Amino acid sequence: MIGSFRNFAKTKFAGILVFIMIIPFVFWGMGSMFSSGNTNTIAKINEKNISTEEFIDYLNNSGIPQNTIRENLNDNIIEEILSTVVSAKILDLEIEEYDLIISKETLLKMIKKNKNFLDEQGNFQRIKYEKFLLENNQTAPQFELRLKNRELQKNLFSFVGAGTVTPKFLIKKLYEEENRKLEIDYINLNAFYKKKDSFTDNDIKKFLEENKDNLKVEYIDFDYSIINPKNLVGVDEFNQTFFDKIDQIEIDISNELPFETIVTNFNLKSKKIKDFRFTYDKNEIEKKIFEARNNEFDIIEFKDDYILYKIIKSEQRSPNLSDPVLREEILGLIYERNKYEYNKNLIKKIDEKNFNDENFVEMGRNKIENLLLNSVKDNKKFDIKAVELMYSLPVNSFTLINDEMSNIYLAKIKNFQNETMENNDKINEYASKQNSNLKNNMLKSYDLYLNSRYDVTLNQKTIERVKNFFQ
Repeated sequence: MIGSFRNFAKTKFAGILVFIMIIPFVFWGMGSMFSSGNTNTIAKINEKNISTEEFIDYLNNSGIPQNTIRENLNDNIIEEILSTVVSAKILDLEIEEYDLIISKETLLKMIKKNKNFLDEQGNFQRIKYEKFLLENNQTAPQFELRLKNRELQKNLFSFVGAGTVTPKFLIKKLYEEENRKLEIDYINLNAFYKKKDSFTDNDIKKFLEENKDNLKVEYIDFDYSIINPKNLVGVDEFNQTFFDKIDQIEIDISNELPFETIVTNFNLKSKKIKDFRFTYDKNEIEKKIFEARNNEFDIIEFKDDYILYKIIKSEQRSPNLSDPVLREEILGLIYERNKYEYNKNLIKKIDEKNFNDENFVEMGRNKIENLLLNSVKDNKKFDIKAVELMYSLPVNSFTLINDEMSNIYLAKIKNFQNETMENNDKINEYASKQNSNLKNNMLKSYDLYLNSRYDVTLNQKTIERVKNFFQ
């Protein structure tokens, strides 16, 4: 049941349980392991130590499930987490070096302007702030400290990149790159794909035989109950009484109390679902339970409700073609496979230089359309990534692109038309953009500087001892 706790940690009310249940189970034995000697230091930045206790505290408060750590030990997850801690410490040292500060008054203003804590009239609501702290298992001082550290880091990066001025030729270059026009010819490939209704029963049987293991459909039986403040504590707001009862439900789950008993004890209504198969037109709550089915008995968050559920049975069945919905899904898969094979072969011809203008004209006949794109951000017809791809290609080249509806097209790059930067508003806009680019490059240089300034030493023996705890 501990596994369900860890997944549960993502819900609104999980924070309380993290402290009550998770931490004692996960790290209860680690304190004595690192109590003396060199093992008390897991890393060193110049002469400043990072204690093992400090690292464990970070793990405790990170929300990372123990299973996730255990499953990724061989992928150096401990080292990656430690790297995050070391980076934060280095930034703290830099902030101290530059005497950067944020006053309590400034922090207070930032909190009172946070849109999450404002009512519809834009006024600060303390109850919203307190609810946020409760849901995230934070005290006000903890939240303010994290906010302060985040803002100090932002100020540090602003300080490092201050005074950046971009040369005009770079501004002009960026403007021309992003605003040159592109003329293309294109062909909608839908007309070249085999139609869905043209596939025969033999085609379906062959497809099913080839993919019988992958096409089995999962059906589940389950019970569930919708929980909200109204039906749990008789009020409309998320108060402490509500969260206390949620905590008790979770404890009951961990103690393996039957679903029916929990529902009865808390006077909840429940619903039984049999032979549920996931389709996109199904009830949203029931689809959510299906997605969470690996945890057979759990409580999850859904919008403004919480869902208590119990998976009764799960069964893999071969597709039943007498079901018209399922038959249509299978036909859709066959159609998509055929479409994929057609596109793959066409791309292969293009890549191998076996497709030219003659082939394009012959293929298009009366189906060739023309379009002028106004910039690399012009997505009025095609997906923005497709537009960016076309702008990266040379004139007279061919490529496959898509629109927002996932229709596929064969496109030919005809020519580019350069634009002259004359509009003052545009000049200012692109100056700011190029300044940001230059600032990012400066920050990369700053990163290299930090790497050379700070000597980081890791205590590999201690790291291995931490890893061993999770094995």
